[in-house]
Amino acid sequence: MVEIVANLHMHTPYSDGHLYHREIAAAAVRAGLDAIIITDHNVLVCGKDGYVDGVLVLAGEEVHDAQRRPQANHCLVYNTNAEVAPFASNPHKLTHEIARRGGLTFFAHPIEYGSPLSDDFAAIPWVDWDVQDNTGIEIWNYMTEFKARLWSWPAALFGTFFPSLVIRGPFKATLRKWDELLLNGRRVVAIGNADAHGTPFQIGPIRKIIFPYDYLFRCVNTHLLIERPLTQDVAQDKRMIYDALRAGRCFVAYDLAGRARGFTFTARSSAAQATMGATLHRHGATRFEVRCPGIGFITLKHNGRTAARKLGKSLEYTSVAPGAYRVEVQRFFRGWWRGWIYSNPIYVR
Repeated sequence: MVEIVANLHMHTPYSDGHLYHREIAAAAVRAGLDAIIITDHNVLVCGKDGYVDGVLVLAGEEVHDAQRRPQANHCLVYNTNAEVAPFASNPHKLTHEIARRGGLTFFAHPIEYGSPLSDDFAAIPWVDWDVQDNTGIEIWNYMTEFKARLWSWPAALFGTFFPSLVIRGPFKATLRKWDELLLNGRRVVAIGNADAHGTPFQIGPIRKIIFPYDYLFRCVNTHLLIERPLTQDVAQDKRMIYDALRAGRCFVAYDLAGRARGFTFTARSSAAQATMGATLHRHGATRFEVRCPGIGFITLKHNGRTAARKLGKSLEYTSVAPGAYRVEVQRFFRGWWRGWIYSNPIYVR
């Protein structure tokens, strides 16, 4: 498997972003990304798939019911090649129709906390959790977390100029919900993204683009394990990326806190082996191995509960219990233990 780094949630002026595809691709190049997916609100901008300066640019969509009040149920949609926004008023029909077409759906910013500073900062959570056909959920959305930190104007001003001091990791409620779904037997793939808009923020006389696309692309990303190196063949590379997403061969990383490329999480039982997203049919005990590219506080989770913890660059653990196993790694960065790496599960049967 080959690791690539992608960001899967951003916007252009076709909806509410401030840079177009080529400019965003240039920002992705500066940030060292391999691929991006543009997800404008309720519009699939076709004809944009392709390589720009070595970065693969793909078209997705963030679908929601624009008539719903209050707003809820934003859904990231990939690989449909057709407009699906007309299905947004019925989340069950939306995810079912996308699955029927071979597409992927991820609940965007499923847990949100609004800010009292403006109606523009209202929470937009996912509320219809009985929907079954989704591929996964967005466990970490940078802009969602930033919005939750805007509890006062002084806090907003501080976060505007020192964002790396206020970003800490996925909401605990989001991780609990993910574990709940996994415990109920669901296969739920986790991704993490920027939700980049490039919007100028203004507080009194101060006007500043505090989150340029290239800055956000250095922060929360999704690392994918694909079958072979990207080939510059758009159709083939697109297939490999969506295959990895569908299978859950990926992990979420806060790359600003430290280079996350090279993280591995594997399991072995007798001759059987598995990595993130895969099912391991055990033959006796299962041996788990975690390897990090830097020092962090590694936690192995089993069905949502802590199975093992260790400070360092690696962790090994043996278990005889079936279930969903995933990894969280915190890293000391800018004076605080912050979320760094969140793996997708290995499903032990």
